[in-house]
Amino acid sequence: MARVFITGSAEGLGQLTAKLLVEQGHQVVLHARNEERGRQAIKNVEGAEAVLTGDLSIGGETIELAHKVNALGTFDTVIHNAGVYQVSGKLIFAVNTLAPYILTSIIEKPKRLIYLSSGMHLHGHVNLESFARDGDRISYSDSKLHVLMLSMAVSHQWADVYSNAVDPGWVPTKMGGRGAPDNLQKGYETQAWLAVSNDDKAKVTGRYFHHKRESRYNAESVDVIAQEKFLERCKEITGVAFNEANLKS
Repeated sequence: MARVFITGSAEGLGQLTAKLLVEQGHQVVLHARNEERGRQAIKNVEGAEAVLTGDLSIGGETIELAHKVNALGTFDTVIHNAGVYQVSGKLIFAVNTLAPYILTSIIEKPKRLIYLSSGMHLHGHVNLESFARDGDRISYSDSKLHVLMLSMAVSHQWADVYSNAVDPGWVPTKMGGRGAPDNLQKGYETQAWLAVSNDDKAKVTGRYFHHKRESRYNAESVDVIAQEKFLERCKEITGVAFNEANLKS
């Protein structure tokens, strides 16, 4: 049995992943933006261990959330599922780029890390020189390339962790819309599989998956010099150093 923490699990792919893992007998801790959504989340995922709250658009709340996770003890897997789409560049940057960076840096190192990217990352640009405190120029595609770069950077720096990114596809969730053409079940099964499976194909690192298969990705994400610059820019903006809580390990 594995213990898994999933961000953005009050609805959508995060909730479906949580339900599947609970059905499989794993311990799952949920995350919601606020208390009201948290109460609903714990009702909707029967058998979940607990729910933690924190608004990922606010740096201070994201830092606090990371400490709440650590207060619950160690986790085998953390799934960075939370994300926003049709909102301002500032909000996209805070939730999609900076929040997973902060949480990765502070939460005690798990055995596995999974980051939700998107096929749209192929149209994104890292654009480190345009990073600003408000992030207004960051697009959704940019942010999903940032997520992939973070996952690749973790795989490079933490040899004892399986760190992978996932493209769930354009699936019919609240974010994707009812007309989305991709397979919803396959959209959440991959993160659950990477989170707990003993399949050799899942026990890998530095990979990018779509429906349990490795997929084509932007080569910019594996540029080690760019990764280091990316981590440094995130540190400057958030005040949180990568590896902050994990230097001992």
